[in-house]
Amino acid sequence: KDGALSLTLRTRTRSAAESERFLMNFEQTEWQAKKTAIVICDMWNDHYCRNAARRVAEMAPRMNRVISAARQRGVLIIHCPSGCLDKYRDTPQRKLAQQAPVVKTEIPLRSWCHLDAKHEAKLPVVQTSPCEDQKPRPAVRFFTHQIKTLEIHEGDAITDSAEAFYLMEQRGIDNVIVMGVHTNMCVLGRPFSIRQLKYQGKNVVLMRDMTDSMYNPAQAPYVSHFNGTELVIEHIEKYWCPTITSADILGGEPFRFPRDKRPRAVLVIGEKLYETGESLPRFAIDQLGKDFHIDVVHANPAKPHEFPGLETLATADVLILSVRRRALSERQMRLIRGHIDQGKPVVALRTSSHAFGARGEIPAGHVQWEEFDSELLGGDYTGHFANDKHPRVTLDKSSSSHAILAGIRGDAPWTSPNSLYKSTLIAKSKPLAWGAIAGQPRQPVAWVRQSQKDGRVFYTSLGGPGDFANDNFRLLLRNGVYWAAGLETPGTLHQPEKPAKKAADQGGGC
Repeated sequence: KDGALSLTLRTRTRSAAESERFLMNFEQTEWQAKKTAIVICDMWNDHYCRNAARRVAEMAPRMNRVISAARQRGVLIIHCPSGCLDKYRDTPQRKLAQQAPVVKTEIPLRSWCHLDAKHEAKLPVVQTSPCEDQKPRPAVRFFTHQIKTLEIHEGDAITDSAEAFYLMEQRGIDNVIVMGVHTNMCVLGRPFSIRQLKYQGKNVVLMRDMTDSMYNPAQAPYVSHFNGTELVIEHIEKYWCPTITSADILGGEPFRFPRDKRPRAVLVIGEKLYETGESLPRFAIDQLGKDFHIDVVHANPAKPHEFPGLETLATADVLILSVRRRALSERQMRLIRGHIDQGKPVVALRTSSHAFGARGEIPAGHVQWEEFDSELLGGDYTGHFANDKHPRVTLDKSSSSHAILAGIRGDAPWTSPNSLYKSTLIAKSKPLAWGAIAGQPRQPVAWVRQSQKDGRVFYTSLGGPGDFANDNFRLLLRNGVYWAAGLETPGTLHQPEKPAKKAADQGGGC
C-alpha cells in the first residue's frame, strides 16, 4: 500500500553460541516509507573492469524501476556516486545533502569502514586481483558520473560522505535500503553504507539482487563470479544485516543477470552422525561452485524437526538431501513433496534412506514419510552391518558407461571407512556401485532411478566424513549432482587453475 513497504527479510543466525553454522530464515516486516531511505552506492557510468561495468549497466534498468516506485511511496532516494560529485556541484540534489546539519556521534563517522575483526569473520572471497577481464585496463578512474539509466529527481539527494547520515537524522529516517556496487568493497565500507550505518544504529537491509561483487573466479574460493557475490551477501546476512530483493518493491521475480544460467541446488541437512553439516557445504563450494547456485538449509539444533529457510526449496532445480529421522511440519513436508511432484531431481546421501521416519515423540503438527526410501529413492533400507566392518566399493560392470561413473576407474576399488548399509533395490532402480564385507552378500551403495513424476533420483549410502576425503566418492557425488540436474557430467574433480594469492590484510575496525 502507498506509504508503506512490506518486506521479506532474509536473515542468518548462529545455530549455537559458539557455532559457525548459521540458520537461514525469512521474516516479514513493514517499514514506513517516510522513515526510509534508499542509498545507491557507486553505480558509475564506467569502470576499469569492463565486466563490472557491463553488470552495472545490466541491472540499472531494474534498479531505476525500484527507486521510482519507492520514491512514489515517499522513500528518500540518496544517490552516492563516490568521487565524481563535481558533476553535480550546482544541482539542488547536491545542495540538499550539503545543507543537513552535522550530527555529533558516539562512534566517529569515518571516510571508510574497514573489515571489523571483532564483529565479523574475514570476507569469503580473495580480492587481491578482483577483475576477471581477460585483458584488464589500468586500475584507474574511468567513471565520471552515475550511470544515466538511474534517474535523479527533485527531492533526491546526492552525496558520497557522512552527509547521507546527517540528512537521515534531519529527516527522522531510521530505515535504510542499500543497493549498488561492489558488495565486498564499497557497499560495506563507504561512509554512507552498511558498516557505517549499522554503527550509527540504523535499521539497514541490503537489496541482494541489486548488487554485484568485485570477484575474480581465478582466486579463492574458485567459484563462479555470481557465487562469489552470493558468498559475500551471506557474509553480510551473518554479521551485519538482513537482505531483501527488488521483488519486495516491484513484485514478480528478483533480478538475475543475463549470464547467470546456474541451476539452483538446495542442500537440506539434518543429521549428526556423519558431520555432513560441515562436509557437504564444503564439498558444494569446492565441486559445484563453478556451475550451481548453492543454498544451504540446516535443521535447527534446538528444534531438530524444523528446517529454517526451507522456503528456498520452492525455487530449487535440484534437492541435495542429507537428513536422518526427522518429522517435518506439514508446511515443510509440502515443500519437499512439491519439489518431487514437479518432477525435479533429488540427490540423497546415506541416512536420507530414513530421512523422514522419526523415532520417539513427534511434535504436534509434524508428519513422517516412512516410505520415502521405497517410494522415491528406490531402495529398502533395513539397517547396517557392524561399524568396524568397512566395505570394499566396486563399480557395477553393467553400468560402466553411465554418466555418473565417468572418470572413475572400474579396476580400482576403494574402501569406505563407514559401516555398510543393508539395502534391497526395488523395481527400476539401476545399481552403479556395490559394497562388500567378508562373509556377507554385497549391497548396493549407489544407484539411480526415475521418480513417479519422471524426476531424476541419485542415491548413495556412502557419505561419512572419511568418504568425503576420497576422490572416487567426491567424483561420484559431483557427477551425480550434474547428472540429476540434466547437465553433462564433468568426469573430473574441480581443481583450481591457479594457487590462491595471499589475501591483503583485511583487519581493523571502522
